[in-house]
Amino acid sequence: MSQSILQGERIHLRAVEPADVDALYQWENNPENWKVSNTLIPFSRHLLEQYVHSEHDLMLQKQLRLMIISNENGAPVGCLDLFDFDALHLRAGLGIIIAEVDNRRKGLATEALHLIIRYGKEVIQLQQLYCSILSGNASSIALFEKAGFIRTGTRISWRRQADSWEDEHFYQLIFR
Repeated sequence: MSQSILQGERIHLRAVEPADVDALYQWENNPENWKVSNTLIPFSRHLLEQYVHSEHDLMLQKQLRLMIISNENGAPVGCLDLFDFDALHLRAGLGIIIAEVDNRRKGLATEALHLIIRYGKEVIQLQQLYCSILSGNASSIALFEKAGFIRTGTRISWRRQADSWEDEHFYQLIFR
């Protein structure tokens, strides 16, 4: 595989393909993922098929999903999203998921994060990336802080959980 800005040692990032619908259907409908994605309802296969077949232009839709693909076996292991793209202020939100627990804590998210940071800075020419992380999500906090994101704020009692409220931290990576 040729080297590109979206190519890493163990994974690469690519656009969503029709063959990804089954994986997306499974990931988007896993209630374990809903807490971090702020999802309340399941996605239909039909809706995901429409999404995959729609135009994915960051400038028009203000969002872009990229699949995280294992270089070892070509299987999708997760995805990341650029969202709320702001062409005037050159910033975008960022979300990432490694879908299966067995693939977590292996450095795949770290590698994917480094690839999207480089892509955002060099190709899209962003001035910053940002994300929001629930205060109890220690692994995501460590991942983003390790990549250079700085906590710039906290929304107190921002997200309702089953019987409590959780703070949400706001992180930024500003390219200088």
